[in-house]
Amino acid sequence: MHTFSVWAPDAESVDLVLRDGVLPMRFADGGWWRREVIEAHHGTDYAYSIDGSDPLPDPRSPWQPEGVSGFSRVFEADRFEWTDDNWTGRDVRGAVFYELHLGTFTLEGTLDAAAEHLDYLAVLGIEVVSLMPVAAFPGVHGWGYDGVDLYAVHHPYGGPEALQRFVDKCHEAGLAVCLDVVYNHLGPSGNYLGKFGPYFTDKHSTPWGPAVNLDDTGSTEVRRWICDNALRWFRDFHLDALRLDAVHALVDDSPVHLLQQLSTETAALAAEVGRPLGLVAESDLNDPKTVEPVSAGGQGMTAQWSDDFHHALHSLLTGERFGYYVDFGDPAVFAKTVTRVFLHDGTYSTFRGKLWGHPVDPRTHRGGSYLAYTSNHDQIGNRALGDRPNLTPGQLAIGAALVLTSPYTPMLFMGEEWGASTPWRFFTDFDEPALAEAVRTGRRREFAEFGWTAEEIPDPQDPESWRSSVLDWSELDDAPHHELLNWYRHLLTFRAKMPELRDDNLDSVGISYDPAGAWLVVARGSLRVVVNLSTDPLEIPVDQNPTYVVMSFGTAELAEDAVRLPGHSVALVAVR
Repeated sequence: MHTFSVWAPDAESVDLVLRDGVLPMRFADGGWWRREVIEAHHGTDYAYSIDGSDPLPDPRSPWQPEGVSGFSRVFEADRFEWTDDNWTGRDVRGAVFYELHLGTFTLEGTLDAAAEHLDYLAVLGIEVVSLMPVAAFPGVHGWGYDGVDLYAVHHPYGGPEALQRFVDKCHEAGLAVCLDVVYNHLGPSGNYLGKFGPYFTDKHSTPWGPAVNLDDTGSTEVRRWICDNALRWFRDFHLDALRLDAVHALVDDSPVHLLQQLSTETAALAAEVGRPLGLVAESDLNDPKTVEPVSAGGQGMTAQWSDDFHHALHSLLTGERFGYYVDFGDPAVFAKTVTRVFLHDGTYSTFRGKLWGHPVDPRTHRGGSYLAYTSNHDQIGNRALGDRPNLTPGQLAIGAALVLTSPYTPMLFMGEEWGASTPWRFFTDFDEPALAEAVRTGRRREFAEFGWTAEEIPDPQDPESWRSSVLDWSELDDAPHHELLNWYRHLLTFRAKMPELRDDNLDSVGISYDPAGAWLVVARGSLRVVVNLSTDPLEIPVDQNPTYVVMSFGTAELAEDAVRLPGHSVALVAVR
């Protein structure tokens, strides 16, 4: 027997549509409609008809095997036999993240195929596998940020049971799992929520259209739909953390912000299941309140991404100064972001044309609450060609060293550890010709402002845009790629062994640099990260006499109170 329930507060009638017939549902309290069906069970297909409409998928559908416009399917999560009873969880603060997209991590593009590489990730030194969105979205290939069935696992990835298998295998390998979830908008294709109730409101607007209804009439159930979704990933799929996409677009004027509600409910569930559960926010606001406790007036997130650190490091290495990189690139800017998180902490942002952000107080904030990275899916995929940073192997090694020895929670983007040559492009798979053309022309128009011609911009609808983005694992057999991979492995191994490199006290970090940007030195306890940013050999001053070279990318020679390095190289040295 299975009980079907759906929230449709304004409907005159709701019918349960099964493969072999239609059954009327009964109105219950709060705008809910329900119907028990003795014959229904795991695997039963169903849909809903609202006031005589065509069959519509369930807003809480757990399984969409026929795509986002097809029938939903009953999924009984408790059928799965978990083997992770000994998994005690992981506090994600300070753990090493690895962001991956299932559709391009392997050519097969499935959870089961990705699971074949878990031992590789564990040996590398990864501690948290961070999956990009798996909620069902239109077509086969896409980034996942246009999902419309937030409770369902994208069927081409393997469906819901495949996600359970994947998490179980991760825990067996000692890896935590973070899942990217999108609550600030839904995609344009296959989005039927408005037919059921006031899931959206015109009270606020977002870059994607009407806002998700968090504070208007009917918002109580919409907020419940979101919070129940998050708790379900933790409870039924044993996930360890959620990454919340663009929380600045969650417009909510309620007395209790949605993030505060979600934080409180997640903490209660963590106490119930006896393991830590994390919430990692992506926020453009540069506001430390995002990670401050709800009891102190904050939003209660466990951690948040730090794009300012990325921008400072990227600009320092590449020399790019256009767009949102305009205020970055100076070594003094990098020095600020490595010790105080944000560049824009109440200062003027040229790109935004206004004062932006708030300062991080090192007396009350730890670096582990902020994620640092040389790249991520946005910073690569939102470039015109989806190209990875065009850097020398030495510059890539420098970026890795500065991230992995920072006081922040480090994150890698899939393939960066071997200097993957494959791009990571923007790709979609919409069936509707008008929508496909709108996406295509919108992408070209966006980059025309930067001087790109339409012919230069990859067509998101072209299958080659997806295919070219799939990682080429055979590159691991090439010597230059293997050299960089070994550098990452050694850095991660040393980081795990050295408390000084995991110290997330922001005041514990020291930095000196050449104002012209030729070199810099980061102090971490008795260690110094010595970096030659120039192409020429340099003798770089160190504040204390170096005693030995712990590791280096490029040959390092010790001198009195200095280290000699060739161009584009980096060394970790011990000092006394």
